[in-house]
Amino acid sequence: MDQAITPVARPEAPIDPFGPTGSDLSSDAGSSNGPIVRAERRTVSEAESRRANGPDWDRYADEYQATHGPFLGEAGFVWGPEGLTEADLGVLGDVTGKDVLELGSGACQCSRWVNTQGGRAYGLDLSGRQLQHSRRLDEQTGVVVPAVQATATDLPFADDSFDVVFCSFGALQFVSDIEHAVAETVRVLRPGGRFAFSITHPTRWMFPDDPGAEGLIAAQSYWDRTPYVEVDDETGEVSYVEHHRTLGDWVTILARAGFRITDLVEPEWPEGHERIWGGWSRTRGLLTPGTAIFGANLA
Repeated sequence: MDQAITPVARPEAPIDPFGPTGSDLSSDAGSSNGPIVRAERRTVSEAESRRANGPDWDRYADEYQATHGPFLGEAGFVWGPEGLTEADLGVLGDVTGKDVLELGSGACQCSRWVNTQGGRAYGLDLSGRQLQHSRRLDEQTGVVVPAVQATATDLPFADDSFDVVFCSFGALQFVSDIEHAVAETVRVLRPGGRFAFSITHPTRWMFPDDPGAEGLIAAQSYWDRTPYVEVDDETGEVSYVEHHRTLGDWVTILARAGFRITDLVEPEWPEGHERIWGGWSRTRGLLTPGTAIFGANLA
């Protein structure tokens, strides 16, 4: 049964999705309100998720990069809002000389970092606008990341193409058919390959997406896997979808696909870190995990 939630205004930058990004983002980015949407929890298909999330990220890309780009770095690898980096954690292992694929790469900041460490990284994202930002950063940094516009459930690469596949808060939460996405990762990985990804910590599904004290009051069942859906009130079109899996679900999905889990990192909130990113904040981060980072090897 559909579950109605309070309508919200989805912010977006006033952009032409196919126009040039330039080196300077619009000073108006994020200053206007997007369409009024109705938030629900209901089942949606993979095709419906894809149709919604690609255009949504196109609309949001300029604001996202303007707001979070300095924190992420032009060639930086940040695993989540807590600010822990791959240099801190080493979840991927040594990437020197390795072929690496980033799912949901956005502007390919993480892939660019991999290239600075001697790897050969490639980006993949559903949003063409995010990939335009990647080209901008290619030019600004001189560190070029080849990237393709595609989905994690249909990877446009040959079998056994990569040594490492990773995803930092990218595509996996926006995919309905997650088993197929993981199977695609298995297909393009070489034997013994590495798969690593970060997601919103599954326990966060219980709480409102609020960085303040209200965000510490459980209001939703952890075991309710019904997707979060936003519907444009004016058009009736699904405009955003996010999917939830429990920690147990992720362990089962990876194990059944042939992975051996080696890492599950739940970052504590760093001392002195005051940044608020959506529902992530020091208020919440001192009490409950906001991010889960998995690392696994293919048999």
